Amino acid sequence: MLRAAATAIASFALLAMAPPSTISEAGLAPVNPELRPVARAILKAQGKGIQSVPSKPAALPAGVEERHAPGSRGHPSVPLYIVNAGTAEASPRGVIYFIHGGGFVAGDARQNLHALKAMAERLNCVIVTVQYRLAPATRFPGPLEDAYAGLKWLHGNAAALGADPARIVVMGESAGGGLAAMLTIAARDRGEVPVAYQALVYPMLDDRTGSSRPVPPHIGQLIWTAKSNKQGWTALLGREAGAATQPAGSVPARVANLKGLPPTFIGVGSVDLFAEEDIEFARRLVNAGVPTELLVVPGAFHGFQFFAPRAAVSQQFNATLDAALARALASEEK
Repeated sequence: MLRAAATAIASFALLAMAPPSTISEAGLAPVNPELRPVARAILKAQGKGIQSVPSKPAALPAGVEERHAPGSRGHPSVPLYIVNAGTAEASPRGVIYFIHGGGFVAGDARQNLHALKAMAERLNCVIVTVQYRLAPATRFPGPLEDAYAGLKWLHGNAAALGADPARIVVMGESAGGGLAAMLTIAARDRGEVPVAYQALVYPMLDDRTGSSRPVPPHIGQLIWTAKSNKQGWTALLGREAGAATQPAGSVPARVANLKGLPPTFIGVGSVDLFAEEDIEFARRLVNAGVPTELLVVPGAFHGFQFFAPRAAVSQQFNATLDAALARALASEEK
């Protein structure tokens, strides 16, 4: 999981997008007791109406390279950041293709680079992260095409990076998790790039959540709310979230056929706005014959492990995700 270096930046960005909450102290009862102190601090911060996000990093960390992938289908070239690359002569390692979150409208791939370096060293892998264009300036399918162009570049250049093109793990968090799910569906349908595994961390999968499909009152009260969700999806789609129809391939939860997708990890908190849609997506994957691991953390809200990295529930979540990634990245050769 992304940890210390990215925690403050990611937390600030999430808070900046969250509207003031009216949840009361009694309303915190469903929150995991370990997480309640930080939940109170989040409510206080949201009440102040934070309006800005941190500036983008000025320089790349040592050992990180910037490359550009040719744009797909007439789209512009796409910046990529390569972490822990090896050489063509080295034994190939598994590779994570990481997609940042931010509700489709915020975030920057460079904000995660220090944490991605730590992850790459921890898992002994290569990581490539993509700088996709944001909504509403770029609507669907622009962000998906950016992500696909980067994935195709990675597959074609894996050997030069010391990576195994047969061990590509697509990973994303929040909106990045939604985009990761869109990407693996597109990769399956286009048949050009094999994806070995997808890791979706509280992914944003369904535009109907909080709009045409209400959620229980104790769900989605912290960080990412129904209002946030409607705004993010509407910005991406260019039409109202929850509308009767949406562009094909834009909303993973609306894709009818999930067969043939790669083995999947999904992790989410039980009071996260995305809990029900993530559980339902996991159920549909299982029914489609996709090997699926689902972790639902009791009383955890959106982004909980960023805000409370030392909590036991956060450490357990991170350890479970790391173990899933390590299995996916491992070579089958003995």
